[in-house]
Amino acid sequence: MQVARAGGDGNSGKSLTGENPFSPKAHLLRYWNKEIRNDFEKPEFLLSKASPLTAVDSAAFAKLASENSLSTHLSEFCSSANLLCFPDLSPSLEKHDKDSNFNVYNDKNFTNYGTDRLGGVDSFKNYSIGENIPVDFFRRYSRDSTGHQDKFNNYASDGNVIDQSFNTYAAGATGGAGDFKKYADSVNVPNLRFNSYSDDSNGRSQTFTSYSVNANAGDQSFTSYSKNGNGAQNGFTNYGSSANVIGSGFTGYGETANADTNTFKNYGNDQNNPQNHFKNYGDGGNGATQSFTNYREKANVGDDSFQSYGKNSNSENVNFVNYGKSFNEGTDKFTGYGQGSKGQSIGFKIYGVNNTFKGYAKQGVRFTGYTNVSSSSEKLSTMAASGSLVEKWVEPGKFFRESMLKKGVVMPMPDIRDRMPKRSFLPRSISSKLPFSSSKISVMKKIFHAGDNSTMEKMILDTLEECERAPSRGETKRCVGSMEDMIDFATSVLGRNVVVRTTDNVNGSKKNILIGSVKGINGGDITQSVSCHQSLFPYLLYYCHSVPRVRVYQADLLDPNTKAKINHGVAICHVDTSAWSPTHGAFLALGSGPGRIEVCHWIFENDMTWTIAD
Repeated sequence: MQVARAGGDGNSGKSLTGENPFSPKAHLLRYWNKEIRNDFEKPEFLLSKASPLTAVDSAAFAKLASENSLSTHLSEFCSSANLLCFPDLSPSLEKHDKDSNFNVYNDKNFTNYGTDRLGGVDSFKNYSIGENIPVDFFRRYSRDSTGHQDKFNNYASDGNVIDQSFNTYAAGATGGAGDFKKYADSVNVPNLRFNSYSDDSNGRSQTFTSYSVNANAGDQSFTSYSKNGNGAQNGFTNYGSSANVIGSGFTGYGETANADTNTFKNYGNDQNNPQNHFKNYGDGGNGATQSFTNYREKANVGDDSFQSYGKNSNSENVNFVNYGKSFNEGTDKFTGYGQGSKGQSIGFKIYGVNNTFKGYAKQGVRFTGYTNVSSSSEKLSTMAASGSLVEKWVEPGKFFRESMLKKGVVMPMPDIRDRMPKRSFLPRSISSKLPFSSSKISVMKKIFHAGDNSTMEKMILDTLEECERAPSRGETKRCVGSMEDMIDFATSVLGRNVVVRTTDNVNGSKKNILIGSVKGINGGDITQSVSCHQSLFPYLLYYCHSVPRVRVYQADLLDPNTKAKINHGVAICHVDTSAWSPTHGAFLALGSGPGRIEVCHWIFENDMTWTIAD
């Protein structure tokens, strides 16, 4: 917001609150005064993200960074600098000889849990519920048990940036059952791994109900699932339904199993841009029964592949019902389907659009209702009219037309609350000494104790990929890990007479709002701006970019019933959308396509846009 600066801080290096002149924040204030040439107040929301390190700690950690020794002081560094780091869990060697009933539990590393158990029941309820950064590992869980019951209720639901791993789960178990209900429900950025799940088991039953439903932007993997099992029964109900941009991988599923029964119901339904991959599914199986019901139904675009499905199996019975019936075409590939198998029975019913079969068995495969060009492949404008389904993929109010920014208009407000973990910037004296490149990933993993396939590794890789990709047409971009770097980028694009704006608060989120008075920056004409969005990284890091042809607005936001002012919003309207993907959520919500309409959105909590000062 543009507010006249209250005098007193000048160039003394000391803030109004008496900041230590040698602290990182005091250095930042001096830098701001030197680089930005106007009298507007420094925004408190941005200054609050300055490094909390003391002058002494800042110097000490900068020295460790220059010596490549930060990894040996990571816990202290993360705590002092307010970073996002995962705990290094020490092994728990508890044997749990008797039945265990855990009601509230979190952040544990279980080693040798329930091994060789004979009968009995272990129950986990409310495990890591609502945690910001839950990290849980189970190793050798229920291994070689006999007739043992395992129950997980409400496991890691409502978590943010979760890291969960099961290794050798029920390996070699005989009889008994495992039951997962509400596993990782409504989580943000999950990293879920099951390795060697129920391998070599005999007559054991595994059930997943509501697995990772409503999850956002993460990955799940099952490796070596029920390998060499005998008479096992595995059931998935509501797997990954209504998830957004989720990647799921099943590798070695039911491989060389005997008389297994595997059932998937409602797999990946109502997802947005899913990435699902099955490899070596049921290979070499004997007399197994595999069933998929409602696979990827009503999903939006995405990329799915099945490789080596039922290959070299004997007398398998495989059925797909309602596969890939999508609203908007995705890419589905089946490779090596049923090849080399004997006596199999394979059927497809209601098979969706834009799919490819390569190298499949020429006999014993039936297609019923194969849809090459389906009426289910509605155009985006039709999808926009489909109401409730679109709302699952694109939150109402997330994108809107410029005509909505008029006094008296009532419109939905999306949830603009910041869902990222709380972190602070690093001082430039430290961030400049840390590697930030995919070519240095091994060094970065060492610094932040990121194990292979861990959430931390994926977080670092995803951010590097986004920061290192080539800019889109007309875009200027830079990832910044210090506020000094952000100031440098903004002033390099806009000059030194700049002001930073954001929406005042989160009031009105997920409700209808009434637009009050509206003001266009630069008189409402097309202008330049630098928008900065948070990235998920150990320290606070922003993806800042400038795109051509935008308009920026400020608007009072009112309660529709009382007409009282509840917020002051900042919105940016992209006039040129010609370089956007036709599958962009804006076109899904609003209809039309690239270059045909302008698209507006609010600036969310803790994001911002820099503009030339009026």
